Amino acid sequence: MADTTYGIGEGPAARVSLSLPEGTAEAIRSRVGKREFSAFVAAAVERELRGQILDEYLADYERRRGPLGEESRQAARQVFDEVFAEGEGWPAAS
Repeated sequence: MADTTYGIGEGPAARVSLSLPEGTAEAIRSRVGKREFSAFVAAAVERELRGQILDEYLADYERRRGPLGEESRQAARQVFDEVFAEGEGWPAAS
């Protein structure tokens, strides 16, 4: 059987063990309910990963081309969101 590589937010659900402070877990439960807990955590983790990927891309770009101004950074974030957050594929986990 061939190994399948999934992008962020793709593939079948995988059961993982997660430890959170009880206050954080209770805040999530009270906000979304017990049934949506995993979906909430998955969405938060996906947002964090996407943010890190963008930050890594911008850092690489600045190493190669020089610093970006704040306006250019915001434009890059907007383009990144439009291209990738609207259902287009995200890079596979590496």
